[in-house]
Amino acid sequence: MRALTHPLRLALIELLWREGTINATQAAAELCESQASCSFHLRQLAKFGFVQEVDGARGRARPWRLSRRGMRVANVQDDPRTAIAWAGLERLMNDRQLDRYRAWLEGRSGYPREWREAAYHSHSIAWLTPEELHTVADQISELLAGVFAERRDDRALRPPGALPVELWSIGYPTAPAAE
Repeated sequence: MRALTHPLRLALIELLWREGTINATQAAAELCESQASCSFHLRQLAKFGFVQEVDGARGRARPWRLSRRGMRVANVQDDPRTAIAWAGLERLMNDRQLDRYRAWLEGRSGYPREWREAAYHSHSIAWLTPEELHTVADQISELLAGVFAERRDDRALRPPGALPVELWSIGYPTAPAAE
């Protein structure tokens, strides 16, 4: 969890979610940071298992990729200090997602009509048991991790006009638990 508390590390992970692979020089240009800083933080993320070097690539321009396509972390922490730290990190990550969504809402008029028509927001309420919510979460996570994942990993597979689209899902109870 400590590996993710640095804002540049979160930005690097988000960049890798979007691009599939990057090297430190590309990351520096995209994030307006130094190449040395990006390289250091990519190595730190690798140390904690979040990223890895692309197979067969070495040297200064070596590309990095995520170790896993998606990220799902347990919401329950037994240690109270860990629970507080996790809640702060989760809030930071959710705030960053909401900021990107708000930026879309505020700037969508600058996108072509087909993008404005294709973008969506979905909301529903379902009465579920905890076991059923686990099942839904697993199925949605699997779906989101696999949606056109090969395009993220291989830029040549991206069709003309394709843009990175953030897909996310949350599920939580909306009423207090019964005693």
